[in-house]
Amino acid sequence: MRNFFRYFFAIFLIVIGVMLVMANLEVIDFNFSVAWHYIYPIFFVVIGFMSLIRYLGRRGGSWIFGSFFAIFGSLLIMDRLDWMTFAFKDVINLWPLLIVYIGFSLIGRNRVTISYSFDDDKNHDYDYDTGWHKKYFDNSMFSVGSQTFDEQNWVVEPMHLKHMAGDFYFNFSKAFIPEKKIPITIDSLAADVNIVVPENIDFRIHARVKAGGIQVLDQASDGINRTFVYQTNNYDAAVKKLDFYINLKAGNIRIDRV
Repeated sequence: MRNFFRYFFAIFLIVIGVMLVMANLEVIDFNFSVAWHYIYPIFFVVIGFMSLIRYLGRRGGSWIFGSFFAIFGSLLIMDRLDWMTFAFKDVINLWPLLIVYIGFSLIGRNRVTISYSFDDDKNHDYDYDTGWHKKYFDNSMFSVGSQTFDEQNWVVEPMHLKHMAGDFYFNFSKAFIPEKKIPITIDSLAADVNIVVPENIDFRIHARVKAGGIQVLDQASDGINRTFVYQTNNYDAAVKKLDFYINLKAGNIRIDRV
């Protein structure tokens, strides 16, 4: 994303430089002060969408910062196109967005009492009955969209995926799985989770679904407030294994072997 912004800014400078040269040679009629009035709102939009994309990709960024600048820049562009009237000083009129952001923050502050640790030996709060550490997460649940882990030789690492809505697809038959227990947590308001695990990999799953279905290999459970716990026969002795904790308000979970 940083490279994208650098290239975007570089192309902008090149275009402006070329147009100024052509204007000085009287090839075209170009007034930079007038053009800037149209150009700078684009920067706000680009910066805003870059922040949103980084946030959705879990590479930093801020959904509040990103959405505000994207909205602000878009309104300025619509003013320049005579679709509406909105000047830079009218940014004060966007103050109700603070109320919207506070509302979303209250929704997103959903504490989850199940977590994981990357090093079991250094954490004495590990619960060997459930396989999860009892501590609080305070992550906001704002991201929307599907996530796919299906690339050849993708590296499996401990992860905590928390989305408002979106589907998940994991193909562990294409993955490089280190020789250790790897915890994977998925927490979503609405999602379908599909997981493919190779025959030689042992796993354990602790799943909770408020409304929906759970199917793990040849076992199935559906309805309201379903909880499902399962582990493969060789899980305890296995060196290489996966630990799934999946919590959905609504949706379906499916795990197949290949």
